Amino acid sequence: MMTKLLLLGLLIHCSVSFSQEVKKLRVSAYDGTVITGYVDHGAFLNFTGPNINASLNNSRFVIGMLPSVRFRNDSGTTKDSFITPNLGIGFTYSYKIWAIQIPFYYNSKTATTNGKWNIGLGIGLRLDSFNKVKK
Repeated sequence: MMTKLLLLGLLIHCSVSFSQEVKKLRVSAYDGTVITGYVDHGAFLNFTGPNINASLNNSRFVIGMLPSVRFRNDSGTTKDSFITPNLGIGFTYSYKIWAIQIPFYYNSKTATTNGKWNIGLGIGLRLDSFNKVKK
């Protein structure tokens, strides 16, 4: 887990090194990005929520919260629902209309398992770029 956090910190540091060329650095309540991907033996669909983002030409770097719907079929005697709402955190990089994301989700402690963070990978679309493409 510590290695993953150090890797994320390095990734953030590298993206901040562009700060002299960044055109916009802002905080927003949402970002028009829809992502689907894989985490913890299941899928997710999320939308970038409250975040800090920076734009550089056609690229956008986003760090923030990810309101999500997770799809996971549990195996065992006790099962969660197949569809569950969830809130994650993560890093999203988008270029023009395409976006790639590294989300982190927390699974709570239960009677049989300890709570732990899970890292995922997702790909999606930056919806606000469609307006730019039409112009």
